[in-house]
Amino acid sequence: MEQPLQITFRDIPRSEALEAVIREKAEKLDQFYEKVMACRVVVEAPHGHHHKGFLYHVRIDLTVPRGELVIKRDPKQHQAHEDPYVAVRDAFKAARRKLQDYARKQRGDIKAHDVPPHGSISEIIPSQDFGRIMSSDGRDIYFHRNSVVDGDFDMLEEGDQVWFSEEMGEEGPQASTVHIVGKHHPIDR
Repeated sequence: MEQPLQITFRDIPRSEALEAVIREKAEKLDQFYEKVMACRVVVEAPHGHHHKGFLYHVRIDLTVPRGELVIKRDPKQHQAHEDPYVAVRDAFKAARRKLQDYARKQRGDIKAHDVPPHGSISEIIPSQDFGRIMSSDGRDIYFHRNSVVDGDFDMLEEGDQVWFSEEMGEEGPQASTVHIVGKHHPIDR
């Protein structure tokens, strides 16, 4: 880290042991993303009356190139956060995950979703319960009436845009499922 670690205790006494744990965990963040420029950690016990012990809040602010990552652990969701060491552990686990995600985005390792095969209806033969799709790559794909999902085979018209799942049939490629392209299923080209 380019800047020294900042640790703040709010509404609780400073603890050298807890501070040592925070320093150890902060040093390990460089293993997950080596370009962390600054790290600020706040450990606090909220005001108010509790039926049981305090639930500790931990907030970690990480300054990274082109941004800042904020990690907050909400004690309302974590009864185990009556122990400040558990709250710190959970916050740093979340910080590691967030840093790993950030590093993947910076490297361009974002998972690309494949665009499903798509095309347009080139032929409909209602009397024989099948049709054909001209795929975007120019292939002729057979489909049966029962392959049409979330739509009505009888409402299909030549030229309708569809996306489909393909499999090899007895007489060539066929669509096992056919989805009509609509506002909920656009195809990026």
